[in-house]
Amino acid sequence: MRLRKEWMLLGLMAALAAQAAEVVAPGPAEPAKEIPAAVAPRPGVPVAATAATAVSPVAPLPLEDLRVFVEVFERIRASYVEPVDDRTLFENAIRGMLSSLDPHSAYLDKKDYEELQSATTGEFDGVGLDVVLEDGVVRVVSPIDDMPAAKAGVKAGDYVIKIDGKSVQGMSLADAINLMRGKAGSTLKLTVLRKGEEPRDIEMVRARIEVSSVKTRVLEPGIVVARISQFQMHTGRDLKREIDKLKADAANPVQGLILDLRNNPGGVLDGAIAVSDIFLDSGVIVSTRGRTADSAQVFSATPGELLPGVPVVVLVSGGTASASEIVAGALQDNHRALVVGTTTFGKGSVQTVLPLTAGKGIKLTTARYYTPSGRSIQAEGIKPDIVVRPAQVTQQAGGDIFHEADLQGHLDKGAAAQNGAVAEKGDKTAKPADEKPLIERDFQMAQAVNILRASAWLQPKAATGPVSPAVPLPEKKEKVPARVKNKKGA
Repeated sequence: MRLRKEWMLLGLMAALAAQAAEVVAPGPAEPAKEIPAAVAPRPGVPVAATAATAVSPVAPLPLEDLRVFVEVFERIRASYVEPVDDRTLFENAIRGMLSSLDPHSAYLDKKDYEELQSATTGEFDGVGLDVVLEDGVVRVVSPIDDMPAAKAGVKAGDYVIKIDGKSVQGMSLADAINLMRGKAGSTLKLTVLRKGEEPRDIEMVRARIEVSSVKTRVLEPGIVVARISQFQMHTGRDLKREIDKLKADAANPVQGLILDLRNNPGGVLDGAIAVSDIFLDSGVIVSTRGRTADSAQVFSATPGELLPGVPVVVLVSGGTASASEIVAGALQDNHRALVVGTTTFGKGSVQTVLPLTAGKGIKLTTARYYTPSGRSIQAEGIKPDIVVRPAQVTQQAGGDIFHEADLQGHLDKGAAAQNGAVAEKGDKTAKPADEKPLIERDFQMAQAVNILRASAWLQPKAATGPVSPAVPLPEKKEKVPARVKNKKGA
């Protein structure tokens, strides 16, 4: 009886394998039709030029290997210390089959597939709260502007002690977030504790939340930092919006930009291409090559650079991986930016998410990517133009303690110079008295600023004629040469 079951299962798997081989291996006149989701062209993203490559026919599965698989399957069912259902065994076999290929291929059950979609699109149904677990309760770091929680009155620093009447004490952060998320349009009640006040219940209606992975800030007049935490489908669009806002401020033109990609784990290929295209006017951004015709593509920049002539520094680290390495490599090879920091992670492969039935999927490595110069950074990484390692810097006390102003009877700067100094002092951005200097807070960022300053200084300057002195010089009186009487020699 057992032998009959084995051969029945073996026959079924062989039939399925034969059908799969017919689908996967098309004939010479029928090219593969599936376009990998990770590299499929999308609206607003540069179109790829596809180079056709031959698809290797898939060999039929060997019956001997199938027989061994069925035998192991039956032995586990019959002899394992605890009963295991068939679905679990099959899913574990699929997971092992994919995970043994490389560190990035994986099987995605329904929950994993939904979470991956939320991460790549930056969208989910919830109330819009950024939270952390603190002393066993959930603390609100910040509510997202114009989202349900913010509109309902939840504030940064609030403690969420109950979710729909359930205490969060002893609950994991992931479980608390899952409880707060739910179908858009459904109601959520949070019990919130605010310092110095009694707990209060706040009701809100869940909505579709879109989280941006781009944040910009003006570090000092003229120098902007654009931080990208990961690459999502809308990252290029979000970065363009932020840059357009900065360009609209004509009184404070952007003179240099730092693209901070440190510890960015990557994300969607389309997002990396769109971000690179913002800084490039022409040239190759990245190319991908694999076994199938659809995986061999070349992505190029489109005309219309947003910040022409503005120096750019890309900050990278050992945690800069995958899609973020594509951006660093594209801007480096096209001589559009200086890459500063440490060698990147070195993940030079493309994973395609292929949907399966019942809301499941697989993440499969389908290609390698190459920088515009043809470099493969797989297991090598992007090497920075200027190496700047993280460092702790403290200012040394006791240096430069004596100046001209300390000399008794020194001259002052003069009235005009003093007025100019007062105006200049008033223009400086006020900072908190207890804020540490940037070089102490973030050494790599401080060095990036210095590099931008040098780059801006080296940019060609428009001819403006001689510089006029700030203080008018006294009018020179023309000297009349004295008359010289003719002298005769003795």
